[in-house]
Amino acid sequence: MEHVASAAVRPHGHTEGGNTVPLIIITLLFFMWGLLTSLNDVLIPHLKSIYTLNYVQAMLVQFCFFGAYFIVSLPAGMLIKKIGYQRGAVTGLVIAAAGCALFFPASMNGYALFLLAFFVLASGITILQVAANPYVTVLGEPATASSRLTLTQAFNSLGTTIAPALGGFLILSEGAPAIAGLVRSKAEEAAAVQGPYLALAAALLALAVLFALVRLPKISHAGDDSGAVSSVQTGVLAHRHLLLGAIGIFLYVGGEVSIGSFLINFLGEANIAGLSNGAAAHYVSYYWGGAMVGRFIGFAVMRYISPGKALAFNSAASIALILLAIFGHGQVAMWSIIAVGLFNSIMFPTIFSMALHKLGKQTGQGSGILCMAIVGGALVPFAQGLLADTIGLQLSFFVPAACYVFILYFGLKYAGMYNDKETV
Repeated sequence: MEHVASAAVRPHGHTEGGNTVPLIIITLLFFMWGLLTSLNDVLIPHLKSIYTLNYVQAMLVQFCFFGAYFIVSLPAGMLIKKIGYQRGAVTGLVIAAAGCALFFPASMNGYALFLLAFFVLASGITILQVAANPYVTVLGEPATASSRLTLTQAFNSLGTTIAPALGGFLILSEGAPAIAGLVRSKAEEAAAVQGPYLALAAALLALAVLFALVRLPKISHAGDDSGAVSSVQTGVLAHRHLLLGAIGIFLYVGGEVSIGSFLINFLGEANIAGLSNGAAAHYVSYYWGGAMVGRFIGFAVMRYISPGKALAFNSAASIALILLAIFGHGQVAMWSIIAVGLFNSIMFPTIFSMALHKLGKQTGQGSGILCMAIVGGALVPFAQGLLADTIGLQLSFFVPAACYVFILYFGLKYAGMYNDKETV
């Protein structure tokens, strides 16, 4: 999932050359966000198997994880305002590390503690986003801000791409139900998460130390309009394209996360690929890797095609591929659902930028609303889980398909947005 940097900030006394080390550290943060978010796709089937959960219960992972975005965003903004961006980033890293460390006791005390660990981890990541995102735009000249943002998002995608394969190797292969003819206990399977997540906790703490020691430029706001939703005026929601864009972000994040969450179980279905969880995890990397590849393709294509038309095309392609996965079987269904990742690539930044088009002074408020709409990642997988328990896993993919129908509508409705002379 992409992370959009905030605007309305200014660097003080930093040159392009002196920003290399801070930019490397912040790029590592983007990588870690992607890694930690995408690892959920591996842990969901793992925990589902260990604790004999139905799909709704298994989707509580994403509910707790993405619910933190909605709950913690406003307090995070107030915290950053009080202690500053750099200390805020360090705080976020320490909280995320604590969330990772909680996986150790959770593996011995049951599913409820795992859910708490996911919430704490995501709370730290949310604070990090609020604190660290603005630095991407200030670490250098304004003219090269877009290239820096592209770089950091590419590393975020790299994290989401390698995490499922890495998690499949470190967690799912260790948690295989039978080794040398011996059935592993639930406690032994649960313990497979201890090593990887303690290593992640150590890495996050190391980043916290680096972030505390490095000299970063001071960030000051051009006004008090920097995306805090606490001061949202009802007038900002009068912009129809912002309101529809917020719904689009909600449904896009929900659809993307939902597909990733169910992918390992889907590929394990006998009429699809019949893969073990460990083997299927590698294909989840292809799903997220497709988004990374598609971003570069989209960057080139959208120099010639309007964002709205590109969004509509990608949405239509996603709907067609999901329908193939629902009504197909074998390799066709398998590769169709994986290929949706390629068409997801441009959706988040495109919807985000279209929704903020010509908002002027209300851009910051609009951005805050769109960031809170990421809570779709908590609710849409939950809805698909309910449908999967009711009518079956394969047919439950109608839920993300419906999400892309709305995004198709949004793309077509505002296909000519950037040709307009007047405010939408």
